[in-house]
Amino acid sequence: MAKLVSKTYGEALFEVAVEDGTVDTLQEEVEAVSELLTANEEYIKLLTHPKLPLEEKVSLVEQAFKGKVSDDMTGFLVAVVEKGRFGEIHAILSYFMDRVREYKKIGVAYVTSATTLSDEEKQAIEKRLLETTSYVKFLMEYSVDESLIGGVVIRIGDRVVDSSIKSKLNKMAKDLSQIQLAN
Repeated sequence: MAKLVSKTYGEALFEVAVEDGTVDTLQEEVEAVSELLTANEEYIKLLTHPKLPLEEKVSLVEQAFKGKVSDDMTGFLVAVVEKGRFGEIHAILSYFMDRVREYKKIGVAYVTSATTLSDEEKQAIEKRLLETTSYVKFLMEYSVDESLIGGVVIRIGDRVVDSSIKSKLNKMAKDLSQIQLAN
C-alpha cells in the first residue's frame, strides 16, 4: 500500500515538474525538504498525530515552507497533509527523486568488492558502466565485503552482475556436485 501511495504522489509531483519545466528546481527543493524532514522526525510525528486538527497541520506546513520553497512544493506538501499521507512523505519524495534520475538518465550503481578499490579502479568501473548502459551519468555507491574473496558485484536497479570469486567457486561446487561418477 505504501508503495502505491508513494508512486501516486511522487508521480504527480514529477508530472507537474515536467509540465512546468521545473524539474531541476523541484529536485533541489525535494532534496532540501527531505534532508530537513530527516533531521526533524518529530515534525513528521506532529503532522501525523491524530489529535491535531487538520487546519493546524496545514498551517504548520505553510508556516514552515511558504516563501522558502516554490508554491508548487508548498501546495504539494499541503495536499499530502490534507490527504493524511504525511507519514509516507519520505517514500513519496524518494520515488520523485528516482523518477527524476530516470528522466535525466542518471543511474545508481552499487558496487561491492572484496577490497577497497583505488580511484583508478572506480573510474574504470564507472567508464565501463557508461559504455554498456543507456545512462549518461552514475551515482556510485561502493562497499567492501571480504567474503567475496576477489572480484566485484555490481547492482543497478534489479540487474546484478556478479564476477566475484565467491560466486564462481559456488557455481563450480554446484557443477561438480552434478557430476556422477561411473564405475
